Amino acid sequence: MSSLAELADAPLDLLVVGGGVTGCGAALDAASRGLRVGLVEQGDLGSGTSSRSSRLVHGGLRYLEQFQFGLVREALRERRLLMERIAPHLVRPMPFLCPLTRPAWERAYMGAGLTLYDALAGASGVPRHRHLGRASTLAQAPALHPGRVTGAIRYFDAQVDDARLTVGLARTAERHGALITPGARVDAIRTEGDRPLVEVADTETGERVKLRPLRVLFAVGPWTGLAGERLGLSGGLKVAMSKGVHLVVDRSVIETTTAVIGRTPNSVLFLIPWGDRVIVGTTDTPWPAAPGAVAATSADVDYLIGQANRLLARPIRRADVISTYAGVRPLVSAKSADSTAAISREHVVVRQAPGVFAVAGGKLTTYRVMAADAVDAAFQGEEIAPSQTHRLPLLGAAWYAATRAGAERLAERSGLDSAAIGRLLRRYGDETEDLLDQARAVPGLLEPLAGAPRHLRAEVVWAARHEKARHLADVLVRRLRVATETPDRGEAAAADAAALMAAELGWSGERVSAEVDGYLRQVRAEREALTISDDREAASLMAGLSLQAVRESGHE
Repeated sequence: MSSLAELADAPLDLLVVGGGVTGCGAALDAASRGLRVGLVEQGDLGSGTSSRSSRLVHGGLRYLEQFQFGLVREALRERRLLMERIAPHLVRPMPFLCPLTRPAWERAYMGAGLTLYDALAGASGVPRHRHLGRASTLAQAPALHPGRVTGAIRYFDAQVDDARLTVGLARTAERHGALITPGARVDAIRTEGDRPLVEVADTETGERVKLRPLRVLFAVGPWTGLAGERLGLSGGLKVAMSKGVHLVVDRSVIETTTAVIGRTPNSVLFLIPWGDRVIVGTTDTPWPAAPGAVAATSADVDYLIGQANRLLARPIRRADVISTYAGVRPLVSAKSADSTAAISREHVVVRQAPGVFAVAGGKLTTYRVMAADAVDAAFQGEEIAPSQTHRLPLLGAAWYAATRAGAERLAERSGLDSAAIGRLLRRYGDETEDLLDQARAVPGLLEPLAGAPRHLRAEVVWAARHEKARHLADVLVRRLRVATETPDRGEAAAADAAALMAAELGWSGERVSAEVDGYLRQVRAEREALTISDDREAASLMAGLSLQAVRESGHE
């Protein structure tokens, strides 16, 4: 992991502020062009919006209704690049059903839209849409109510682990020479001469350094407006915040072999298989508080359950909900202060001060385009190489097909079953063999993680050693997804995971206790938020938790 001292000593062409998918994408884009790049992120990589999405890579079917054909074509092109070249281990084709509940005109209307969707995708690498009758629809998604479904149209998009994509971008940028530094906060920025002067603080130690990059790029998503106000930057960016909430239930509750998409009054309903779970989402409502304090509320859960139950034969109950997660989307150029659902996901890049730029808007699928546009804008008029990322596989991707073909050999050598190897391949790609080799060198690392039997103890060590995990939540919430995939939200896994991280990172006994206690407090706060119906009250609860953590770290 890069340190502030390394950043201070490095002559930087570009300093990226923000470790989400766009910021990490920009760091990779610039570094792969031969620029000297540093990235700072005040929390963990992907700890904001970039780990809280619907985990989809898609063209944006509903944007066709807004006549945004260029946006859809661009997203479909990026979908294919991600599936076939950039991250095939993380991005996989997924079938979707659009259930039909109305007379024949609905089939004709949706069919016409999907015909256009397929045409815009071109040779997309996925099957084209198909019309299904009731029997075929229910065979693929038995959970749907037979009395409310007359048939469906099946089409394909793709699924992604958004947090792992973000970390993969950061690690690949590092491989190209970028200095990636989580836990580093920008406290001040001003221009001296013709270059920005940036003051950065370590969020744990309080250490401060001053950096003088040629350019600074803020890629902080929903924090764009707040960061600009705090640092005295302008630039005219108006960013609205929209909250998206998801529920996680067991696959036995919603029996389906395919994703399902439907309409809701203010968003889109997704039922998305995720291993042996199903993700139910999402909401799209204005968020009135700070982005870091977002949480799912009782009202959100009731809303999503109600919308899903309109399609399901067996209604979901609150007791079926294993976990929830919530994030805030940054939307640019709001048409109305009261509506976020109709705002475009198109991105903008603005100059905020001499040498200082910001990128905002967009969506996960088009992160690469956003990153390339931002780097081009920051160095407009300079002679730099064109973007290379359209042909650059992430770590884990280059030899993924060959590694997957050797899955049986990996199973034999490791003693793991084929299902476990498959799960590892879908998380680590061609690095799976390296992970298993490291695990075999230490007794016990090939054993399941306590409280999370679908993960190996070796994965915790790998996250701390190779993936820049610095805190227990980094591993349980983002690297492994234990927090959303286990009914206790990772409480039973916390002690074992913390002990493994301690051995790797040199934590003291006091640090281990603090990490476990802090994680358990976070879980309790998220559960308490589910008893609250008001967003502001829930935000206050989560903000109080964050303040308590700051006080205990000694850096208030």
